[in-house]
This record gives sequence, structure tokens and C-alpha cells, in this order.
Amino acid sequence: MQLMLEKSAAGGGLREQKKRATRAALAEAAVHLAAEHGAEKVTVEAISAAAGVSVRTFFNYFDSRDDAFVVIDEDAGARMRRAVLDAPAELSPLEVLREAMAAELAEVEQQHELWRLHAEVLHASPHLLARGLGAHMAAEADLAAAIAERLRGADRAGGADGAGPRAGLYPRLLAAVAGAAVRTSVDHWSAHQEEADFLDVFREVFTLLAAGLPAPSA
Repeated sequence: MQLMLEKSAAGGGLREQKKRATRAALAEAAVHLAAEHGAEKVTVEAISAAAGVSVRTFFNYFDSRDDAFVVIDEDAGARMRRAVLDAPAELSPLEVLREAMAAELAEVEQQHELWRLHAEVLHASPHLLARGLGAHMAAEADLAAAIAERLRGADRAGGADGAGPRAGLYPRLLAAVAGAAVRTSVDHWSAHQEEADFLDVFREVFTLLAAGLPAPSA
């Protein structure tokens, strides 16, 4: 889920919003420059200048130049983890993930072009693609851990010891399936933007998952 973009919605106070905006501006500048010139030719100085900040400010947000290309919103994982853990108890794990991800993807339609450029940048640079895949796997593992924690809490509340199979294989599978659902939603909507809003496509995909992926009727 490393493709999540910085959210512009209010939250965390003015200082936090400003920090998110600066980080988003740096990441966006990095992606646009890399798409135009190639990532290997883009410098920290160029990214900083395009975002209107100093090189020192750049390193307040990223440890290296490559991080600006790969990590678009490092806070997205923490937000989704909190959403998973805080969701109403009556929601199923799939419903919890659907709502957590829908909140993060609310601005996909406005940010679609940047997403497309980001994918092009990663695929044009093998080492960045490898880092991007690593970031995706780490984010997926974190999400699986949040699901497992939620299930353990539910089991303990129900009198079980919370160490059953639901806290093992199931969370990892669910996190992986949800990630695939997001990619499928984005790919389908990108090719059929005139037919439906993105979130409608996204929710339809999760409806199919919840139904057990029945074969479409003729």
C-alpha cells in the first residue's frame, strides 16, 4: 500500500497538516522530475528546489533521495492500523479493511495521474522497483499484524485464548487479498473512468470478495 498519497483532510493540527503538505510536495516533485528526466538523473537539490524548500528540509522528511521516489505516505500504514483496531466490533474483518482502505483512497480520482507517473518511475528503475516492492510487503505485513491483533482481542472477549488459527494464516491472507483488491480496483477504474466513480468500483470489488467470488451469471 505504499502508493497511498498524503491526505489533505484536516487532522492532527495545523503543524501536522503543514508537515504532511511539505512531505507530499517533495514526493510529488520527485515523481514528476523522475518521470521527465529519469530517477538516476534527479538530485536532492532539484527535488528541493521544485518543492520550494531547502535541502536541509528535504532530509527532515527523507533519509535518502530514493526514499522520496518510493515512500509516498509513510503515515498511511499507521492510520489504517488504527482504523482496523478502532473499528466497531460488529464489523467483519473484511468490512473493517474495506472502510479503512476507502478512507485512504478517497482522493484517488484527483491523484490518479500522479499514481500513474509513480508506477512508471518505479518500473523504469529496477532498484527503485525492488525497494517499492519491499515497502509494499512491509506495509502488508503491518496490516496483517493489525488484523491479527483485532482478532485476538475479539477471541479474548469471547473467552478464547486468542492464539487460534484466526490469528495466523487468516490475517496474512486477508491483507494480501485486500491489497490485490485495491490494485484491481485502480486498474479497472483507470480503464473505465467514464463508467463509474472509483469508490463505487472499489466497493463492488469488496462486495464480490464478501460473496466468495461467485462466477458471474451468463
